[in-house]
Amino acid sequence: MGNRLGEASSPYLRQHKDNPVHWHIWGAEALEEARARNVPILLSIGYAACHWCHVMAHESFEDERVAALMNAHYVNIKVDREERPDIDQIYMSALHAMGEQGGWPLTMVLTPAGEPFWGGTYFPPEPRFGRPSFTQVLSALARAWETDRARIGETVTAMNRALAASAAARPGALPGPQALEDVRGWFLRGIDWRHGGSGSAPKFPNTPIFRFLWQEAFRAGDARAGEAVTLLLNAICQGGIYDHVGGGFARYATDQAWLIPHFEKMLYDNALILDLLALAYAQTSAQLYAARARETVAWLRRDMREEGAFAASEDADSEGVEGRFYVWEAEEISEVLGAQTELFGAHYPLPPHGNWEERIILERKTPLGDAATELALADCREKLLARRSTRIRPGRDDKILADWNALVIAALARASFVFGEPGWLDEAARVFDFLLEKMGGPDGRIAHAYLGGIISAAGLLEDQAAMLRAALALYQATGEAARLAQGLRILRAAEENFSDGAGAFYMAAHDAADVPGPRGRNVTDGPTPSGIGLMAENYAILFHLTGDAAYRARAEAVLASYGGRVEALAASPVLLAALDILQNASCVVVTGGARELARAALVAADPAVVVLQVAADAVLPPDHPAYGKTSAAPAAFVCRGGTCALPVTTPDALMALLRPFPKTGVSHEPA
Repeated sequence: MGNRLGEASSPYLRQHKDNPVHWHIWGAEALEEARARNVPILLSIGYAACHWCHVMAHESFEDERVAALMNAHYVNIKVDREERPDIDQIYMSALHAMGEQGGWPLTMVLTPAGEPFWGGTYFPPEPRFGRPSFTQVLSALARAWETDRARIGETVTAMNRALAASAAARPGALPGPQALEDVRGWFLRGIDWRHGGSGSAPKFPNTPIFRFLWQEAFRAGDARAGEAVTLLLNAICQGGIYDHVGGGFARYATDQAWLIPHFEKMLYDNALILDLLALAYAQTSAQLYAARARETVAWLRRDMREEGAFAASEDADSEGVEGRFYVWEAEEISEVLGAQTELFGAHYPLPPHGNWEERIILERKTPLGDAATELALADCREKLLARRSTRIRPGRDDKILADWNALVIAALARASFVFGEPGWLDEAARVFDFLLEKMGGPDGRIAHAYLGGIISAAGLLEDQAAMLRAALALYQATGEAARLAQGLRILRAAEENFSDGAGAFYMAAHDAADVPGPRGRNVTDGPTPSGIGLMAENYAILFHLTGDAAYRARAEAVLASYGGRVEALAASPVLLAALDILQNASCVVVTGGARELARAALVAADPAVVVLQVAADAVLPPDHPAYGKTSAAPAAFVCRGGTCALPVTTPDALMALLRPFPKTGVSHEPA
C-alpha cells in the first residue's frame, strides 16, 4: 500500500507523489491488486501542464478525507496522457461512447480487468457547475459495485462492443476527389470569418484542419480555403494566445477573439504552427509570419531545450495561479518602459484596469510597421522579458516525446529554407540524431518517452510515423542518402510491429503487454496528426521519391482501410491530404547540385511538393518517371502523374511549373 508515484519518471506523476492517495503507476501490479481485493479501479489521466488537473489535485487528491475514501474502495491509478497516449485513447473513446464530452483530467472507473463502466472529467469537492461532488461520485459507484454488479456487467458488455467498433478499420473503396471536396466544404462552413479559426469559444488552432485547407487551396484553386488559413494565422499571431514577450503559442483561447489563452504551451502546437507559418509566408511574404516564426524558434531554443531535444510543455500555472507568470499590470509596464510606455501602449493596449481579471494580457492591435518602430518595440519587449524572468516560472514537463520532437524537426527543416535560417536545419538534424541515439531500439523502433537517461514508455505508431516523416524531410532538404536509409529502417520496424495486416496500423506494437483489450487503431486527428494519417503521407512521399509502385499500393491500402465511411473522413484531414499528395504531388527532381533550384522547390508554398536531389553519379530506379532523363548538368524536372516536364534551369521557370495558388481572396496582413 501507499503512494508509488515517487518511482515514476514522468513529471506529471511526480507532481502527485505526495498525495495521501495510494496511487499506482499503470501496469500489471495495479490490476492484480484490484483483482485480489475485488474492488474497482479509479483511473485518473492528466498531464503536467493541465490547469484543471491541478485544480482537482488540490481540491480532492490532497484532501485526507477524499483520499481515505479512494483508498478504501478503489485501486487508484494515475496516468500521464502524454507518456501513455495509447491508454488515454482507449478510455477517452469509452467516455465518448458513454455520450460524455472528453477532456482532462479524465476520470474513469474500471473493473479489476481494466474494463470501463463509468466516466467523467473534472469533479468539484462540493456539488457545483451542475456536477455532483467527487465524494458523491466515489460513494455512489462503490455502492453500485457492491450491490448492482449485474448492471455493471451489462454496461461493460456494451462498452466493449462500442470500443471494438470505434477501433475497427472501415474498409471500402479508395476515397476520391469528391471526399476532398466534401470535407473542405464542411470545414469552411465552420469557419469564424470574423475572428478566425473554427467555431466559438473555447478556440483551438486545430492545425491539421488548416494545413489541409491550405493544401486544398492549391489542389482546388479555392481562395476561401487559403483565406481561412491566413485569417487564423493573423488572429493568433496578434492575439493574446501568442506570448508577445517570450514567444510561443498557448494551447487554446477561452474566448472567441483569441485574447484570453489557457496559458500552457505545448511543443506540438508550436511545431505545427511553425510549419503552417512557413507555408503561408512562402506564398504571401507577410512579415508578421516571419516575425512570429523567428520568435517561436527563439522560445524553443531558450526555454524548451532538454538534453539534445525539446521538452514537452510549459505549465499554465505558477505559484498556484493560472497565467500569473504571463500577465501584467499597467503600472509595472510603465515602471519598466518609462518614456517608451506611450509608444508601446499605442501597439499593445494597456487598459488601466486590465482586460482579464484586472490584469493585462498583451495583444498586438496594429500591423507591423516601419523598421524603426519595430526595432523600438522589440527593445520594449526585451525589457519586459528581462523583468518577467525575475518571476517564479511555471512548471515545465521535461520529458522528451519522440513524436512531438519529430514534428519540430520537420517544421524546422521547412522553415530553415523559407526564412533563410540554415542554422535551423542544423538544429533539426541534431535533434533527429539525438532521438535515434537515445530512443532508437535495436530493431529500429523508436521509443515514445525519455527523460534523464530513462525510457519510460515504449514506442507507438505515432512515434514511428512522425520520425519517418522527419527523416524524409531531412532527406529532401539535404539530399543525404543516409537520411533515407534511416527512414526506411524506421519504416520496416513500423510495418513489422504495428501493421494490422490489412492495410492500416495499430496504435500499440504487437508485443505491448499492458494495453487492455484488443489493440486499437486511431485515424482521428486531434491537435496532433494521427499515426495512420502520417503513414499514408509517408508512403505517398516515398512513392514520389522512388517511383516504387509498392509504396503507392501501401498508401492506397491505408486510404482504402477507411474508405468505407467517407462521411467520417472529416475527422482525418491528414489522411485526406495524403490522398492529394499521392495522386497530385509535384516531384521536383534536381540534378547537378543545383542548390538554387533545390531551394526554390524547398520553399514552395504547396505542401504537395516532393523534392528529390540527385547526386551526379546516381541513377534513378527504372520505375521513376525521371529515369534516364537526369544528367550531371544543373537542372530541375517537375514530374506529376507519371510524366516529367522538360528540364528547367532557373528558379522562376521551376516555380511556374508547380500548382498555382488562387490569386484573389487572401489577406496577407492583418487589418
